Amino acid sequence: MELHHGQTVERIIRRNGYSIAELARIIKVNRRSVYNWFNQRHLKPEIIFRIGSVLNHDFSSEFPSLFVKGETIGKSTIHYTESAENPSGLEDANWKDKYIDLLEKYNELLQFCIKNKGIVLFTLSLQYLLYF
Repeated sequence: MELHHGQTVERIIRRNGYSIAELARIIKVNRRSVYNWFNQRHLKPEIIFRIGSVLNHDFSSEFPSLFVKGETIGKSTIHYTESAENPSGLEDANWKDKYIDLLEKYNELLQFCIKNKGIVLFTLSLQYLLYF
């Protein structure tokens, strides 16, 4: 049976007593990204490494196929066993997460406007007109 990366990482995070919000803040992603990672069967080694660095946890015992065992995460680094396919992958994930957050906020605004029959849009457009 294949190991579920997201669930394994979640178990380690919770076992170490980290809050998801604090972890997300340190890694500089939003909470939703972290929860999405928990649901993914396969995570990029870069993501697991970043989480391990924050937790000061060596994930080579949980994921021997991804990391070389023996080196610690403090002052020295763990080496990936596979080459980095996309070095900007984490940056892409950050932009994707920001885009999803923006869509969710836009959706909330639309639902609010529908509920209040467009009063907010009228007010915003009036303020915009008064500004110019």
